[in-house]
Amino acid sequence: MKLLTSLAWLSVWATVALAVPAQEKRVHRHADLSDHAHDDGHGFQYDHEAFLGKEEAKTFDQLTPEESKERLAKIVDRIDTDKDGFVSHSELHYWIKHRQRRYIEENVNKHWNDYDKNQDRKISWEEYKNTTYGYYLDEEFDDIDDKATYKSMLTRDERRFKMADRDRDGIATRDEFKAFLHPEEFDYMRDVVVQETIEDIDKNGDGKINIDEYIGDMFTPENGESEPDWVQTEKKHFSEFRDVNKDGYLDANEVAQWVLPGEVDHAANEATHLIHETDTDKDEKITKKEILANWNMFVGSQATNYGEDLTKRHDEL
Repeated sequence: MKLLTSLAWLSVWATVALAVPAQEKRVHRHADLSDHAHDDGHGFQYDHEAFLGKEEAKTFDQLTPEESKERLAKIVDRIDTDKDGFVSHSELHYWIKHRQRRYIEENVNKHWNDYDKNQDRKISWEEYKNTTYGYYLDEEFDDIDDKATYKSMLTRDERRFKMADRDRDGIATRDEFKAFLHPEEFDYMRDVVVQETIEDIDKNGDGKINIDEYIGDMFTPENGESEPDWVQTEKKHFSEFRDVNKDGYLDANEVAQWVLPGEVDHAANEATHLIHETDTDKDEKITKKEILANWNMFVGSQATNYGEDLTKRHDEL
């Protein structure tokens, strides 16, 4: 039964909510660079996942520092496509974008065979629905304690599936299924991302988000817990920046500006950041020597942090 696993939107929110500061969890970053906060003062996990991709970063965590540096040297050779001995901004930018696309493709591949039951290289809504909800459909969710929640999940899944299904034939091609799993990556899915965000936060059902709902989505005090400083900052952001028309609410357009903040190229920004931190001679490009001297920014090893026994080894990327 793949009920929770396959509900991509639910798992994404759960993962993001745990991985990053609460006030950031709603923002869809067009790149799946990392769910971690980008704060080099507290570690380089963001940079690792941006540079390697999320899954490959986990592999590097299991390597010794020596193995990590050896693998990194091979990666640098691949990034330097013109073989001039330097990694330029454009080469590093292309590499990071490549890792993002690889993550998305791997995620689609991970789920594809679970749903393509008849192996026709397409996934119909019936295939998806029956694989995801199966037995519970026949029982009309009567065996589930939170019946209303699961019915809501089914409704939301169907709406998102239909939105992703551009030719409206009830069948998702691989690209359409990709849009279903990663709607933030597709312009034509923009409205459903905004709609789902409003539905999640709008507790009184008026179709818009007031400041209490906005803050309540990020922070709910428990047992007399004091309000952290960032809550006041977010309240100020709501009033001064998020609520553009100053009517006290976030409507669909304002939510879109918040959670889908334009075409910011996070891969380009990350390439700039890595070069800035690594380019010791300030010629705006980096050598293998400069990269390896800062290897722990590009790749990671838990051995350097925790001294864990290393049991997992891979020969090649």
